[in-house]
Amino acid sequence: MSKPEDVPSQSEAHSSTYSKERDLETGTITQHGPDDPENPRNWPSNVKWHYTLAVSVFTFISPVSSAMIAPALDKLGKDLHMTSKVENNLALSIFVLAYAIGPLVFGPASEVYGRVRLLQFSNLWYLAWNLGCGFAQTPAEFFVFRFLAGLGGGAPLALGGAAISDVWDAEHRGKAMGIYTLAPMLGPVIGPIAGAFISQNTTWRWVFWSSSAAAVAIQVVGLIWLHESHPATLLKWKRNRLAKETGNDQLHTSEMVEPLIQKIRGAMIRPVGMITTQPIIAVTALYLGYLFGISYLMVTTIPDVWAGWYGESEGIAGLNYISIAIGSFAGLFLNVLYIDRIYQNLKAKNGNVGCPEFRMPTMFIGSFIFTAGLFWYGWSVQGHVHWIMPNVGVVIFAAGTMGCLQGMQMYIIDCYTTYAASAMSACALLRSLAGFGFPLFAPYLYSDLGYRWGTSVLAFISMAIGIPASIVFWKYGAKLRAMSTYASG
Repeated sequence: MSKPEDVPSQSEAHSSTYSKERDLETGTITQHGPDDPENPRNWPSNVKWHYTLAVSVFTFISPVSSAMIAPALDKLGKDLHMTSKVENNLALSIFVLAYAIGPLVFGPASEVYGRVRLLQFSNLWYLAWNLGCGFAQTPAEFFVFRFLAGLGGGAPLALGGAAISDVWDAEHRGKAMGIYTLAPMLGPVIGPIAGAFISQNTTWRWVFWSSSAAAVAIQVVGLIWLHESHPATLLKWKRNRLAKETGNDQLHTSEMVEPLIQKIRGAMIRPVGMITTQPIIAVTALYLGYLFGISYLMVTTIPDVWAGWYGESEGIAGLNYISIAIGSFAGLFLNVLYIDRIYQNLKAKNGNVGCPEFRMPTMFIGSFIFTAGLFWYGWSVQGHVHWIMPNVGVVIFAAGTMGCLQGMQMYIIDCYTTYAASAMSACALLRSLAGFGFPLFAPYLYSDLGYRWGTSVLAFISMAIGIPASIVFWKYGAKLRAMSTYASG
């Protein structure tokens, strides 16, 4: 991907006033300025929020689908003649594995065809293959359909952060990112709750058919609320429109648009280069992956805990996923209330100069809460105390996860504004691999160590990564960015 298009930075665009006459005189169609109504950051507030909500619901359906089958894994395995617990869990996690590949194609493709077309196309792709999962008759068919559905489902996770940054500036991006970040957290909550009652009262196949029906409704929302926000695509459209109006085919844009194959090649190479040369991305990607891995581990083990350990029915056991929703909403509420306020206060104290490290307080607090929630959950389950106690641990864990996710994603976007898509792709790669792998080793972890020490090991690892990383980035992040050829500024 070329530098101007990876994820748009509009700082230069805002430095001068847009002039249609000047563009026609020079023959070069320039980036949208602060007086240009086509500039996504100049959209009316209600249009921005409709756009943000639309992107968020596109991002929401995929995590719903990824976890919706969790309560019905045993029924699915029995019906399709799967022979092991690992194979059953693979039916869930192979969808997440595809997340590691989809962004490498859909991310750069959005720089050629725009955000909206790729969001809508990827949703239709997901819809077709997810529908096919409900008709699968063998494990091989199911795994292939499930993986292909995941390729489309992972696209909004890759495009969403870039799309949000298209329309919101740094001072007001926190609330929008909070809504967007909530989507992949609530998906693994609502999905299993619905999946538990669906599979209990009908069949596991309706898990896929019902989520496909939801994808149709989301496609309609996209047709109404999604408007193209990618600056390079809008610039190309403006050039074509002015060329048609004036009859001047010599007009050209100020940005070079690479062929898609070159963008895909760059998308595959640059994230690897960034994750191996940028300490900020390496540590952030590692911790993001760890958070998602534990989240999916939790999703797959909650039915075992409350149905097997506490003896609840399948449907009632699924209701315990509400704890993740409560914690996620609590984390979102605190983030929306304070994240932009913290950033603006620190900016004011810094001579009114913003700094990516001003996102670190959110990550530090979130890491501490996340770790505490894991300890609470593991020791409550192993002690077989009242069922509400491990739910409290899950609430704490989910609230901390929201704080960490939002703080880290905002930090990456602020640090690597121009190259944010590649940076987020690097993070998505580890995140997807962790989401795929953690549920597979969960049965062995808890059978060998039990819930008390198995979860404690996970908490100790979190303590060793998240809290020190936020302190190091707070103190030395500016120096690390100054040494980087990718970091903005």
